[in-house]
This record gives sequence, C-alpha cells and structure tokens, in this order.
Amino acid sequence: MSIHVGIDVGGTFTDAVAIADGRAVRGKAFSTKDVTTGISGALEVLRSRLDLDESAFFDNISRFVLGNTIVTNAVDERKFAPIGLLTTAGFRDCLRISRSARGSARDPHDLLPRADILARADIREITERVDADGHILVPIKEDDIRAAVEDLLAGGAEAIAVCFLWSFRNAAHEQAVADYLDKHHPDLPYSTSSALTPVYREYERMVTTTLDAAVKPIVSSHFSQLANDLRHRGLRCPVQIMQVHGGFLSVEETSKAPIAMFNSGPVGGVTGARLVGNSLGWNKILTADMGGTSLDAAAIVDGEFRVSPRAMVGEWPTSLTAVDIESIGAGGGSIAWVDERGVLRVGPHSAGSTPGPACYGRGGEHPTVTDATLTMGLLNPDYYLGGTVELDAHSAEAAIAHHVGTPLGVPTDRAAQGIYRLTVAQMANALRKITVNRGHDPREFAMIAFGGACGLFAAAIGEHVGVRSVVIPRNAAVFSAYGLMHADSIYSIVQTSPWDFGAPASDLERTFSRLQQRALDWFEAEGVPEDRREVIREADMKFSGQIFEVTTRLPATTFTDADKDALRQRFIEDYESEFGLGTAWTEAEILLINARVRATGFSDVQAVTHQVDDSREVTTTRREIIDPTTAERVEVDVHRDIFHASAPISGPCVLEEPDTTIFVPRGATLRVAADHLLIELGAQ
Repeated sequence: MSIHVGIDVGGTFTDAVAIADGRAVRGKAFSTKDVTTGISGALEVLRSRLDLDESAFFDNISRFVLGNTIVTNAVDERKFAPIGLLTTAGFRDCLRISRSARGSARDPHDLLPRADILARADIREITERVDADGHILVPIKEDDIRAAVEDLLAGGAEAIAVCFLWSFRNAAHEQAVADYLDKHHPDLPYSTSSALTPVYREYERMVTTTLDAAVKPIVSSHFSQLANDLRHRGLRCPVQIMQVHGGFLSVEETSKAPIAMFNSGPVGGVTGARLVGNSLGWNKILTADMGGTSLDAAAIVDGEFRVSPRAMVGEWPTSLTAVDIESIGAGGGSIAWVDERGVLRVGPHSAGSTPGPACYGRGGEHPTVTDATLTMGLLNPDYYLGGTVELDAHSAEAAIAHHVGTPLGVPTDRAAQGIYRLTVAQMANALRKITVNRGHDPREFAMIAFGGACGLFAAAIGEHVGVRSVVIPRNAAVFSAYGLMHADSIYSIVQTSPWDFGAPASDLERTFSRLQQRALDWFEAEGVPEDRREVIREADMKFSGQIFEVTTRLPATTFTDADKDALRQRFIEDYESEFGLGTAWTEAEILLINARVRATGFSDVQAVTHQVDDSREVTTTRREIIDPTTAERVEVDVHRDIFHASAPISGPCVLEEPDTTIFVPRGATLRVAADHLLIELGAQ
C-alpha cells in the first residue's frame, strides 16, 4: 500500500486528505496554537478511516505535503522573534519612511504608518558602499561587522537580517557578514537580501529580508518538533512544504527562506481548482475558499494562476513572487458586530477554533457567521461535521440578539439574515478585485467554491459577481489539502539585471544561463527525474518612465538577437491584457528589469478511483429555513448523499454532506458533473 497525505492547517480547522491505492479519505481536527497537536489530530482521523494501526499507517506514507499557518499567523498577529538589522550607513530609517500609503481611506488621519517589524534601536548602520554598477566604493571592515553583530546579540536579538543598498549588484559585503556569522555564531539564524531576493527597490527588499529573519526562529522550533514527532511515529518519507509561489520545497530548502510559506494553505486550493477546471474543460476560473477565518480568492486563466512579483505579506509590500490571492476576513468564525456609527460589520476579527462561535459551546460569546447560518436554519445542529460536533442553536440566537439585533433594533431572524447578506457582499467584492480590477469580465468565468463554510454562500456569491456556473468539489471541505498533494515542486530564482533592446541579446542570455544553471543544480539536489523537469524564463519589463513592471515569458529557451521582436510583441500583449487594449506606450523604450527562472519538478500523484460507497442512496427530509434572499421562513428539501443523484435538483434546497453544507437558491439547478456538484445559476 502507498499512501499520499496532504495537510492544510487553517485558522479554525486542520484539514487532511489521504489517497491510499486509489481510495480517498478525508478528515478534520480543530487547529491548535502549537500546530503539531492539530496535525496529529487530523492524521489520527485519516488513520482511523483507513482502518490501519499507527505503525502501518506511517510506514506506508510515501508522500507528505503540508500547508501551514505558522508564518501567516506570525505575520498577521505581528508576533515576531526579536531580531537585529544591519544596513548601509545612512539608510537606518528606510523601513520607517516606507512608501506613501494610498488606499481607500478618505480621511488622512486614517492613513496610519505600517507597524514596525523591529524597533529602530535594533537597527545598526555599517559603513560600506557599492555603486549601482556593483563597484565597491567603500570596503566593509570586519571590525565594524563584529561590533554591530555583538551589540545586537547583547540586546537580545535571536536572528540577524542583512540588507545593504546595492547588494543585488554585488553581494560581497553581505557575504562578508554571512561569513562572520557562520564562523563566530554558527547556530544563529540570519537572512541576507542578496541570497533571499536580489532585486532592486531597497524598501521591499529590506521588508522581505527582515520578515524572513523575524520568522526563522519561530519556524525552526515548530518544524523541529513536528519532524521529530512524525519520525518517532514512523514516518519515513520527507515532509514537503507548500510555498507562496505555487509549488512545494523540502523542509531543508524551506528553512532557508521561511517567509515563502506565507499563505501556503490557500495556494494548495488554487492548485486543486486548476485540476478541477481542466477536467471540466474550463479555461477561466474563479476560486473562492471560505474556511473558518477568511475567504481567499484567485483567478485562473488558460490553466495558469496569476503570479504577482511584488506580493503583499500582511500589511507589508515585499519583493516575493507569489500566487495572486485576495484575502479578506470573512469566514465561518468571523465575528459580527455593530460599530460606533450603528452600522453592521462582519470581520476581520475571528473567533477561531478557541473559543470559537457561540454555538460551539467552547466559551465564545460573540456572534459569528456560523451562528448566523445556524439561526437561519441552514445548518443542522445535529449534523455538523457529520454529527461529531453538536451545535447550540440557543447560544447562537442569544449572541446575535444581544450583540446585533438589540443594537440595531431588529428581530434576531433579520439580524442573522443581515449578517449573511453582508458576508456575501464582502466576498463578492474580493472576487471583483481579481477580475474587474485586473481587466477581466467576471461573467466570462466559472467559479469553483470550496472550504468548509463556502457551500452555504457559493451560489449567492456567484449571483453577485455574475458567474453562471458554480462547482462544489466532492472534497470541498478539505479541498486545499487535496490540492497540496497535487502541487509540483517549484524553485524560483530572480535577479535584477537591467537590459534594453539596444543591448546585445548575449548580455541577457548570460544572466539567464547563470540562473538556469542554479535551477539545474536544484533539480539534481532534489532528485527530480529529467522527464519531469520544466524550466521557464520570465522577465519583469516596463516602458521607460513607468514605476512598476509586468511579467512576460521569454519566447525561447536560448535568447538571441532574432528573438527581440517576439519578446517586444509579447510584452505589449501582456501589458494590454493587464491594462486594456490600446494602453501600451509603444513609442516609448522598453526596459527589462528583472530576470527570473522558474524550475518545476512535476509530481507523480495517485489517481483517485473511488471515494464513496456506491450502495448509498439519496435521502430527503424537510426543514424550515430563513431564505437568505427574501428573509421569509420557508420549508425546503434537505438532501443527503447527493452525489448519487441521477437527475437535476431545483432550488431552494439544502444539501448536507458530513463535512460541509450547501445551499441552492430559488431559480438555480444542481446536478452531479465529473464527480462534483455543479450549480447552474441561469441567465444573469
């Protein structure tokens, strides 16, 4: 027997999927602050459902992929390890100066500076200077390195970040610091910008480097505990960690740049959605992943998800390359509240798994989205997570009445429906940001909705944004964990290498050749077979005078002067795809700023041949609910084991699966398609 396991650690639940000899099983456990306990709980559910003893279960696992929230939680909660930063003399305040805020706030008093990653007192300047061409103007002195490092360590620093002004052009001075640390403090974690992200824009590069250093001590302790626990229990295969760029790396590679684990769980869901979209023949897909804490949305066009070269990590802009995911605090555990203006709000704060929603009976007193759906009758209090968790409807109603209904002067039923409708509106706005704001018409897309809470909202979200087809995958409640198993190993390398079309192609080719050799070395180190390798060359380009770039794929594996016209035309097409036809500034000079090589090792994942007992039949009961659209109390059909339905089912109705519940509104039709649930919303 060979078992493949995917684990997604969320803010409320830890989701798990295992494929064993073509049979897929899934499980959930409450997430825990120490992460490891929640993972162990989810693995225990898988082991029990596969009917194996612990020794046989772990001994037969041949693939183990993990998406986790260790880094995400540290960033969101700003719980960083104490660190020190070394930077070029005169640039101590780069982080504090930041970039001017430009957001939705109309009142300048609301344009607050970003939070400090570290205190100004923990930044040391070193006299050194490299010019824009990489020439050393002022050599660095080891005595200066020693004085700065020892001073920071005496102040309690547990890691060191190093970011000098022009180190992406010449890394010699940062390497001198690294050599000193390796020699005198071999166990001290450190991050250098030239190794992590050798690109221009010193602010984003410094943010990325300091964040990486700030999470290294945290990640090290977590993974050490997890790896030891799993090895002790008999796991023999390596643990692979999902990255923000859409692929996984080994634990060893991940430990070199742990900041790349930010949002690693949601990336798994996007990967899984791409597989489902391909199986259905769709080339334009929106993803909506709603769990207990947030909704994560992404767009997939022609089989590829959008990748941003300047990813936001929490509130900070970085130089990381990441899957473009729009996240908002709208999940099942998001707290509903009334602000000082008497306006209903939902999120961004979440009740999490502890204390959780009021209906969990774990100490939560504030109403959440889950409490609202329970009050509306959409959730069955006796069948939550297949009946393993009993919900308290009275506590949910009392929390909504006290915190929302009474302040607004409306009945509890109306307050619950208001929470539902506001949640839908917020999630629909997130999907508009990745479509309308990116130049796409959402009506041209289909939507794949997953996550334990999304089934109750998917159709309503689809109606808001204008999509006509919504798919709920069979394993929707643990879909990100499923997607993690199907991710490929990816190694991405980027280097700022200014070039324009008047320069010889050979200059650019030398840069790409160096990066590509590093990719080939990585393939060998990871043991990726030659028939599962792919190398893609990309470039960040812009018109002269512009600030930011658009990423364009190079037209050939070896770049020559004959390829210049094709590259120019491809960039113009990509630019107008982003900003609209006719927006390209074709008379301006085109500049290439960053060269990037993306190496992919394609995974060999088991196919799922069966997931359920085919002898089961659809069962139907009746239940009174509050219709989310009309706010009227109506009696609707409640179906179970709907995957065995042979004929379409019309809404309104509720579908109950062991780990998710789905609402089909009036006027919509549901049918089983390619082993998934397809909701057709009709003409918009």
